Amino acid sequence: YVCDYLQKQDKNARAFVLHRIDKETSGVLVFAKNIKIHSMLKMRWNELVQLREYVAVADGILEEKSGTITNYLKENVNNIVYATNDPTGQKAVTHYEVTREHAHGLYSLLRVKIDTGRKNQIRVHLRDLDHPIIGDDKYGKKQDGTTVKNPIERLGLHASRLEFIHPVTKEVISITASMP
Repeated sequence: YVCDYLQKQDKNARAFVLHRIDKETSGVLVFAKNIKIHSMLKMRWNELVQLREYVAVADGILEEKSGTITNYLKENVNNIVYATNDPTGQKAVTHYEVTREHAHGLYSLLRVKIDTGRKNQIRVHLRDLDHPIIGDDKYGKKQDGTTVKNPIERLGLHASRLEFIHPVTKEVISITASMP
């Protein structure tokens, strides 16, 4: 869709992906319109990004209504990411805050901010709290092995806001996406 939009303005236009979100996740995804800006952003992405914010629907009611999870993430041979205290993994920092709770205690709506953008970071961290994200086929089992119910029939994770510094203008770019 992005390329179609750009090519209506210029038939030679291309879109250059700057970062990734899990394919099942909805929300903000940023593209650059030219290779020069793409390269400038890509080389310094982690230092230019100021905010990565998500909305997640987690199973159950969290005892701690806010917190920070800090550990290291590694990936096994089956491409499953797991948390560890082993510093040879990639450091991952996730902050969460409960914003709403289901009246019958079935689900919690969370605002999640990440300092690091590791593969499956939020999904792994919430699973490790024993409150996996609903609709998560990969990390959606609770510690007792039960599968989490999914009333929305999709992954309950949405990239709601991203802020970064433009590498040339130094302007803060803030992009938001409403929840589906």
